[in-house]
Amino acid sequence: MATKAPNLECRMYEAKLPEVDTPVMIRVNNIGDVCTYVSLLEYNNIEGMILLSDLSRRRVRSVGSLIKVGRIEPAMVLRVNPEKGYIDLSKRRLSEGDIQACEERYSKSKLVHSIMQHVAQTANVDLEDLYIHVGWPLYRKYSHAFEAFKLIVNDPDSILNSLTRELKEIGPGGKEVTKVVPAISEEVKDVLVKDIRRRMTPQPLNIRAEIEMKCFQFDGVLHIKEAMRKAEAAGTKECPVRIKLVAPPLYVLHAQTLDKEQGISILNKAVAACTTEIEHHKGKLTVKEAPRAVSEREDKRLAEHMAKLYRENTEVSGDEESEEDDTGLGDVDVESRSSQMTE
Repeated sequence: MATKAPNLECRMYEAKLPEVDTPVMIRVNNIGDVCTYVSLLEYNNIEGMILLSDLSRRRVRSVGSLIKVGRIEPAMVLRVNPEKGYIDLSKRRLSEGDIQACEERYSKSKLVHSIMQHVAQTANVDLEDLYIHVGWPLYRKYSHAFEAFKLIVNDPDSILNSLTRELKEIGPGGKEVTKVVPAISEEVKDVLVKDIRRRMTPQPLNIRAEIEMKCFQFDGVLHIKEAMRKAEAAGTKECPVRIKLVAPPLYVLHAQTLDKEQGISILNKAVAACTTEIEHHKGKLTVKEAPRAVSEREDKRLAEHMAKLYRENTEVSGDEESEEDDTGLGDVDVESRSSQMTE
């Protein structure tokens, strides 16, 4: 006999309908002559309505310039009729603060909902039942389940073991007995913890800066190498700094960290240490690109560029070494030396 598929549809929050004067995230479904019909994404796509007069504070000349079918954006709840299920919304009542708060909350709620749906599907449990016993209690206790999920990454037992549910059974003598049991089984708990860790474990950020460094003094190459060591010494155990030559005189400083601000601060210190050392030997350092967080795509592009330069350099034969030697001569007067040798 085929088992019944679990219900995977459910609203994100415990309340079945939003409260008045609350910003919600909507998707535009249809634009009519006098109103626009939308779905409330956080409330299992129940329908709402926006009058055209509530689209903007300014005079509406073209509805298409203000709203489009399929667009996802915030709107403010004006009226809610629980009996008929009518929800009236407005875009013109939104402030910038409302928009930002709504987008931030929806981003967190969407991730939580995605995890809950995946767990319900994988463990073959009802999504609303999972919300009733896990999701919504975490919303109540931590203001948002997202905050609880962040704690579960490192300490799942302290968060999930506190959640319980009441189970009614027929005890001895035919009497109904209420037992308090864990909110979810160990199997469901394992699936939930694994998915939370997979989706919410912080990924290290790549922080990068680009500099040009020159030194035409005697042993200029050695001075540059010492400046590079000073830059790397500015790193920490949690955020080590590496500096690589791209192509003279261009160098790249690189760091990985979970804290963006900390990474940028440490790279700034590394650049300052490098500058102090090279200027001590009458060299020059120019910051071509200040420390910033970069994407994996940008890192990959830089690695490809460095590999290309390396291949080009290896194909060149002849006097690379002589060019480096010339750099190391620094301020020595070559013509004066030649005349003295002739005499």
